[in-house]
Amino acid sequence: MKNYLREYFKLLKFAKGQKFWLFLAIVCMGITTLFEGISLGLIIPVSDRVLTNKKIVIPGELPDFLSNVIDKLNSIEPVLFLKIIVIFIPLIFLIKGIFTFLQNYFMNIVGQQVIYEVRNRLFDKFHQLSMNFYARKRMGELMSRITNDVGTITNAISYALKDLLFESMKVTVFAILAFYIGFKISWKLPLVSFVLFPLIMFPVIRLGKRIKKFTKTMQEKMADLNSLMADTIGGMYIVKAFSRQNHEMRRFRNINYGYYKFTLKAIKREITISPLTEFTATIGVVFVLWVVGNEVISGRVSFGIFGAFMAYLMSMVRPFKKLSNVYAINQRALAASARIYEILEETPQIEEKTDAEDIKGIRNSIEFKNVWFRYSTDDENVLKNINLKVKKGDVVALVGPSGAGKTTLVNLLPRFYDPGAGVVKIDQKDIKGFKIEPLRRLISIVSQQTVLFHSSVGENIAYGKEGATKKEISEAAKKAHAYEFIEKFPYKFNTIVGDRGVKLSGGQKQRISIARAVLKNAPILILDEATSQLDSVSEKFIKEALAVLMKGKTTFVIAHRLSTVEEADLIVVLDNGEIIETGTHKSLIASDTAYKKLYQLQFNI
Repeated sequence: MKNYLREYFKLLKFAKGQKFWLFLAIVCMGITTLFEGISLGLIIPVSDRVLTNKKIVIPGELPDFLSNVIDKLNSIEPVLFLKIIVIFIPLIFLIKGIFTFLQNYFMNIVGQQVIYEVRNRLFDKFHQLSMNFYARKRMGELMSRITNDVGTITNAISYALKDLLFESMKVTVFAILAFYIGFKISWKLPLVSFVLFPLIMFPVIRLGKRIKKFTKTMQEKMADLNSLMADTIGGMYIVKAFSRQNHEMRRFRNINYGYYKFTLKAIKREITISPLTEFTATIGVVFVLWVVGNEVISGRVSFGIFGAFMAYLMSMVRPFKKLSNVYAINQRALAASARIYEILEETPQIEEKTDAEDIKGIRNSIEFKNVWFRYSTDDENVLKNINLKVKKGDVVALVGPSGAGKTTLVNLLPRFYDPGAGVVKIDQKDIKGFKIEPLRRLISIVSQQTVLFHSSVGENIAYGKEGATKKEISEAAKKAHAYEFIEKFPYKFNTIVGDRGVKLSGGQKQRISIARAVLKNAPILILDEATSQLDSVSEKFIKEALAVLMKGKTTFVIAHRLSTVEEADLIVVLDNGEIIETGTHKSLIASDTAYKKLYQLQFNI
């Protein structure tokens, strides 16, 4: 139980900023409970004074104020009492209804605010985390955290917390009233509750632990479903091309069936709690009915007192049932909360130093000194003792077979990853000493994997520069030789490109990506297979555009097509994570080098 309370209070931290609305809701709950207690208490005068015209009788010594109240009630004529009650009852239920509405409304504000803030926090955290985090997490799993898991904790806060506070308040008030009347009738009555309460709570706690376990598995299955849907829908072209629809449907059905089975197991335990609680409470009520019924028959207790006592007692059954359901909902929420905190408490691998400096440009050089790198402790080194110095304004071509470490090397420059050993420097200063955002503003990237967002052509190009004007966007498109085909679109620069640019050809997507880099106009340029998806005609135009773009910039060109790197100031040949050769195209071709063999192989020389 100690662990449950600790985890539950951690869950409630999500509602920390909603204290004002919670306070208003609790006040409304208190007023609602008060009027509900009054409405049940009316059973006493209605039964004893209006219906039977008898005196209200409570056994034993009573406080003076309560004796005076009962004497006054007993002195009122039944007809007058009926008139008062007829006016009073609608007023009580009207006030109770207003505050019931308000408490529900305020708690829904709390719940919706929690959804809003937790999703914002998660999305912000996604942007703060390093690239290594995304290398080990599935997109569908992260989507599940921000949608399904957030919804689960919101139910626990807006609905379950409301029931917890409200029903606990009702149980407390009704229990005090019932205990007081019960003590007056017989000492045996309160004793029943001390026996029944553990009998009610024990199965609730046991079942709740099982529900939490099943819920965790259900949420993992839901993450699997989201991941499969993201992969399949994103790769629908390949699915259809290879006629693998049936295979993907079978995979989905298998995972969906696993989710279905665990959901049923959790539901079975949840719906067991309510009838079990109700049955145990009913045994207590039957015992009370036997004891108090005899007191009424003997005349020692009035029928009104008996009715009120039973009303308060029976009114506690429903709150107990709700509280048991609250416990089940909370167990599901605790599993979701743990998954959300797993993201929120994740430490980014790439961190900015507190005394980090700003950086506005490059004056002299970029240097990789004794750099080693591997993606995780279980992997082999992808880069091994890299030593490379690049002068400002030089064009460096990185060539070599796939998996040689070319892309990994340039990814160290914007600090997508940090080297495991060694240092990357700009102007003789370790880039770890610079602020991350200004450092990345110095770098434009055109990657082999073109990334476009589901927005307009213009917005995708403008991603390269915040606040870019229409003229700047248009000029960037012209330099990237994208303007001509954009103008043929029905809505020109306002044309929506579709999810990941699905409405565009590979060459069109690449040219828009190049236009984005042109617009950013950063002093360091990384071209990772920038012309890989272009036909020969387009490549000619793009090479001309890139020549203009690269002028005066320090450029890293990764290319398998060696025709694109012949004019580079320096060619670096990598193999198996090591630099094996450096030089110009002319010097490397003149000797018996690996570069020469690659060149001859590619051009059939």
